[in-house]
Amino acid sequence: MAVVTMKNLLESGVHFGHQVKRWDPRMKKYIFAERNGIHIIDLQKTIQSIKDAYEAVRRTVAAGKTVLFVGTKKQAQQAVQKEAERCGMYYVNNRWLGGMLTNFFTIKKSLLRLKKLEKMEVDGTFENLTKKEISGLAKERIKLQKNLGGIKEMKELPGILFIIDTRKETIAVAEAQRQGIPIVAVVDTNCNPDGIDYPIPGNDDAIRAITLFTQIIANAVIEADNEVGLKIIETLGDEDEDMEGFMSDASIKEEAREIDIEKYTTEEAYRAAKEDEEVPEDENFSGTQIQVDVDKVYNDE
Repeated sequence: MAVVTMKNLLESGVHFGHQVKRWDPRMKKYIFAERNGIHIIDLQKTIQSIKDAYEAVRRTVAAGKTVLFVGTKKQAQQAVQKEAERCGMYYVNNRWLGGMLTNFFTIKKSLLRLKKLEKMEVDGTFENLTKKEISGLAKERIKLQKNLGGIKEMKELPGILFIIDTRKETIAVAEAQRQGIPIVAVVDTNCNPDGIDYPIPGNDDAIRAITLFTQIIANAVIEADNEVGLKIIETLGDEDEDMEGFMSDASIKEEAREIDIEKYTTEEAYRAAKEDEEVPEDENFSGTQIQVDVDKVYNDE
């Protein structure tokens, strides 16, 4: 089946960029048009970028390496943690500590400290301490858990990073580039795609869009993890030869059927899709629907 359909992207508001005055000119190649002061992202390029990123993550995990999900903005925290845990990978969703990649030796000391505190809490060590000492150790554990809980079991540098909002995660991007770690990142119209190995043009503000992107990357991880098991099954017989490349008629119809774009491009939809963006009072939206060339932008051939 397809990695993602045009309908999924439209319903999640992935095509809504930022206001024109907030754009980064380096994103020009990913922008289709401007409507009512808003940049509209070319979803044809988004779908191709998603496929490239999906394959890159799948290859990395199949090679025995790990993926680190990074998203510390409030809209991304829950989705990043949920999907990373679903696929059994690591995540950072509270705060990126400087040196998390470039000084991983020191970070590992903090991870060992966290594990030690957790062990002390359950093995009865706290029973021999005063209330003040217990309180101090508990606060230290909570702080370490909050910042490092998602990478507690990470013993070496990840094979690839998946980042939501490169503007907010500039330190993570710089450290990954310095360490030569490939980066998959969602880039909005106000971001710089240069230096990102697999940029995915799309809305990085809406919870629905962020959730969709993280689900896709998590699915790539799960698919790679299942490849070994599938290869073992294939050696037992050829019963499932006809399953390769299988797609039901219903799935084909769902992906290819005509989509009513107008309901996805209203002022209300834009405001919902850019959930953390402040629209100034002088922004005089007409309230009319954004007219978009359906055949050119949204026809998923």
